[in-house]
Amino acid sequence: ESTLSVSQVMSIVKRYHPVARIADINIDMAKADITIARGQFDPQLYSSNAQKTFDGTDYYNYNRPELNIPTWFGVNISTGIEYLSGSRTDPQETSGKTSYFGVTVPLAKNLLMDKRRAALQTAKIYKDASLVEKNVLLNNILQESMAAYWNWTLQYQVLRVLNDAVDVNRKRVEFIKTSFRLGDRPGIDTIEAIAQLQNMELMQYQAALDFNNAGLGLSVYLWTSEQQPYTLPSTVIPDTQPGLTELPVPVLDSLLNAARLRHPELRLYDYKLDALDVEKKLKFQELLPAVYFTYNQLGKGYDVLKTATGPLFENNFRYGFSVGIPLRFSAGRGEYKKAKLKIMEAETEQRYKQLLVETKVRSYYNELVTLRNQLLLQENNYKNYRLLLQGEETRFKNGESSLFLVNTRENKTLEALQKLQELRNKYIKTFNSLQWAAGQLL
Repeated sequence: ESTLSVSQVMSIVKRYHPVARIADINIDMAKADITIARGQFDPQLYSSNAQKTFDGTDYYNYNRPELNIPTWFGVNISTGIEYLSGSRTDPQETSGKTSYFGVTVPLAKNLLMDKRRAALQTAKIYKDASLVEKNVLLNNILQESMAAYWNWTLQYQVLRVLNDAVDVNRKRVEFIKTSFRLGDRPGIDTIEAIAQLQNMELMQYQAALDFNNAGLGLSVYLWTSEQQPYTLPSTVIPDTQPGLTELPVPVLDSLLNAARLRHPELRLYDYKLDALDVEKKLKFQELLPAVYFTYNQLGKGYDVLKTATGPLFENNFRYGFSVGIPLRFSAGRGEYKKAKLKIMEAETEQRYKQLLVETKVRSYYNELVTLRNQLLLQENNYKNYRLLLQGEETRFKNGESSLFLVNTRENKTLEALQKLQELRNKYIKTFNSLQWAAGQLL
């Protein structure tokens, strides 16, 4: 037989469970969104070409390739060359070969924030949030898988106890039969011994069924590296259950402080608020006038750096201003107010979620403390029943007691042992649930 420990189950779930895989896919998608957002800052090459000839007259021939470079600070840099010829061209345009290098600068709206920067900042925030969201999913699926593991462990312990009980009763039946043949025991004792054995065997069959079904329940969380479901063989048994000394009752205040600071569900709200803050900054731009300044340094021929002469606004230049001002800023005021209300809504949700988390932590903590006290009582209870059984068996062998009393003592001892195992198992599951409630099961 091979064993399966709780740490091995946690490792398998973290690495191979579909929930963990989906979380990794979401992280990769968030990284792809960052790449998409960065694409808005990629340099872009444009080319415009136009030509018109009619009735033998060459109206115009125009060619203009241009390179546009967006920058993080909202300034657009552009450079290009132009060629214009023909007899019917716009008099405002320059014929022949020219080149230019220029910038377009926002002076109010979009100066500190624009859609490109907002999209990239938001994508980065969501990428970090996807890492935390993975922790949320893992925290939940680990809590479920741990509950399935400890249920499987409990059923194995019950089966093992009943296996031992069946062995003891088989030996007792043989002992009673021998005593009956020797005339030391009445025949009724043989019937009673066999009835007790049959009762134990019935419980043994049920325990074996429960153990196998618990293994199937645990198998739901076990997957292979090839993303294939794995069915736990019946030959695999749980590893040694950790002692209660290894799982002491934690300090409540420490758990609550850790939950407030590091619980993944609460941290998700921090990222949500960061994203909403970016949105608020973007919406604030709608309250500003759109003012753009464009300047181009012009050059003769295709080499603007060699042919451009003099200061910027003295010769060979082109510049312009564009101004747009909504007279009432109705849309801007509405959008900005809505952005602030979204932040208020998220902050309220975060405070409510924190209260739910703290309440859940306190609830599991109270349950853990109570179970600890119950365990101490049940351990003493089991020890007492075991001593009574041993004493009754000694009296029975000496002919001072009846098999009925021995069976009664044995049944009570088994009940006490099973109750003790259930309490131990529940204590460990509650300990895990407490760690889950505090967001620390990872």
